[in-house]
Amino acid sequence: MSKKKKALEKLFEKNKPYKLEEAVTILKGMTKAKFDETVEISMDLALSPKDAQQPVRGTAALPHGTGKNIRVAVFCKSEDIQKAKDAGADFVGEKELIKKVSGGFCDFDVAIATTGVMREIAKLGRVLGPRGLMPNPKTGTVTDNIEKTVKEVRAGKIEFKMDRQGGIRVGVGKISFEKDALCENIRLLIKAVFSANPNLHKPQVLRSTTLATTMGPGLKLDILEFRKG
Repeated sequence: MSKKKKALEKLFEKNKPYKLEEAVTILKGMTKAKFDETVEISMDLALSPKDAQQPVRGTAALPHGTGKNIRVAVFCKSEDIQKAKDAGADFVGEKELIKKVSGGFCDFDVAIATTGVMREIAKLGRVLGPRGLMPNPKTGTVTDNIEKTVKEVRAGKIEFKMDRQGGIRVGVGKISFEKDALCENIRLLIKAVFSANPNLHKPQVLRSTTLATTMGPGLKLDILEFRKG
């Protein structure tokens, strides 16, 4: 273990579950990186990703955003192109954009599509699917309200979903955020995850929740602060 890591781990108790505000305070006090680290929350779930009856997937509109410049691609027909551009989309189009992406271009963080082009972009599943970028009605990225959706995404609306290991890992802001802003983002995200599957309120289902920065160690959160009953 490096001297730096040893020094950081002296600032907290490894197996102690912390209240959210205390955990955020400790993380902000131990940051030593030369860049603005992302704060990430990780949840370990006792659920099977292969069981369609146990999905954990949804969206959360973080009140203070993520601190990241979100690049948005919009697949739409010609009549919606200007609306998408005016709303702040970075890449907009139909056939030309589809061709570009089918060739491997994925230099964006979120893909949005109107219902009228979903048949055409189905072929992009092999490119966008593995990257978690395929537009999906369940997460609101298949929509005919382009302006509203693009603005929400750029303002901090994020998607969360269970991965193949039965976990959820989501960036909830930057360590430079004020403590209250980070706490608000985290509370909203946890509430949204619980709402996506009420079974998470059971202790045996949500096994642990950890908060960490990009380069720092993880602190366990006292999930009783958020759990019902």
